[in-house]
Amino acid sequence: MKQMELTTRDRARLGRSTLVLAFTFAFSGSSSSQTLDAALARAYVSNPILNAERASVRAVDEDVPQAMSGYRPKITASADIGASITGERVPSLAGGPGTRSTDRMAPRGVGLQVDQMLFDGGRTRSAVGAAESQVLGARARLDNTEQNVLLDAVTSYMNVLRDTAILELNRNNVEVLSQQVDQTKSRYSAGEVTRTDIAQSEARKSAASSQEILAEANLKSSVAKYRQNIGAEPSRLAPGRTIENMLPKNLTSAVSAALVQHPAVLAAMHGVDAAELNVKVSQSDLAPSVNIRGIVQNRNDTQYFGDRQLSASLVGSLTIPIYEGGAVYARTRQAKETAGQRRIEVDAQRDTIRAAVISSWGGYEAAKAQIAAAQSQVRAAETALAGVREEAKVGQRTTLDVLNAQQELVIARSSLVTAQRDRVVSSYAVLSSIGKLSAKTLALKAEIYDARKHYQQVRDKPWGLQIPGGQ
Repeated sequence: MKQMELTTRDRARLGRSTLVLAFTFAFSGSSSSQTLDAALARAYVSNPILNAERASVRAVDEDVPQAMSGYRPKITASADIGASITGERVPSLAGGPGTRSTDRMAPRGVGLQVDQMLFDGGRTRSAVGAAESQVLGARARLDNTEQNVLLDAVTSYMNVLRDTAILELNRNNVEVLSQQVDQTKSRYSAGEVTRTDIAQSEARKSAASSQEILAEANLKSSVAKYRQNIGAEPSRLAPGRTIENMLPKNLTSAVSAALVQHPAVLAAMHGVDAAELNVKVSQSDLAPSVNIRGIVQNRNDTQYFGDRQLSASLVGSLTIPIYEGGAVYARTRQAKETAGQRRIEVDAQRDTIRAAVISSWGGYEAAKAQIAAAQSQVRAAETALAGVREEAKVGQRTTLDVLNAQQELVIARSSLVTAQRDRVVSSYAVLSSIGKLSAKTLALKAEIYDARKHYQQVRDKPWGLQIPGGQ
């Protein structure tokens, strides 16, 4: 059937809605537009949540040199000084007043003590291993935080695009309905319709105005979220694009990849390693330990004024714990239970990741199907509106029929906008669910943060209060 023609003003208004939709989601932006990749790069560099997690990883790095201090000697210096006055009266054998004497001394000394562990039952070795596992776990959690931040940034970006397009659709709808009210009033003056038609048109216009206000509020909320997640106000956003080429070919491959490489799973596995090594740390308190201690001391005025004593000693000691009240046994049992808990958490994390992959994959497939359905719905709604308008001119359709057709077209176009937004966001969600959403994978134009750099700077650092950043 041949499509009915719209009036010139109707075609202009509806054309504007179509143009906004197409520009927002199909055409490439101008050189001054802000792209999705640029927004993600900005979020990657400046997002406070991500930067706080990086600082947390750097703090965990310091656990390794703390554990390694068990291999190094402990050196302490001491110094003391005091005053001593001793008075003495010796009676005279001849019955005279006798003699008095007073000795004044300044007893003082300096010393140096060096303690070196030779064997501690493997405590230091296990503590270092546990600390290194904690570092690896912290890095995995950082990768997971990076994924969440980037996904939030994508969602915020696409929400602004979606809400901008929906607001424009609602504004155009108000304009079209305003024209409809004017046309209905003109037809009422000509005796073609009743006051009921005018009331219906005005009611629908008021409802459209309410939807416009709601759409504007939603856009403001999305803009605020954009500012929070990306760190800048949105300006001339270019269309977002899916990353389908980075996704696995099917759901089975996606699940398999996620269970092996997702940062949350890796963090849980490193937690198991650290917990098992902490069991050995606790058990080491039951093992013998061997230490050596060297002491050098210099003292003056210890017995009489002007004397000096210099001493040095080197002593090796063997300590064998026999019974310490049961505390070590309790700590060891506790550490074993904690290790069991960490192993269960790995299984729980894998179940969570599997569910997330299936959910995100389903959302992605649904979004693709919804786009095709929404496009057909828009074409049908446009044809229906054009036909109903022409039929209304010859009295075959009522004003309510025209209003309903107009409303269906707005709903169809809003559904298409939402489906296109969902397709982009869901493609990033799938990549996040399998553990590969990162600045490196997306090839963002930003300096990639390397957590290993700080670790290498502090791992073998024996002294110094300044952090590598200079503070």
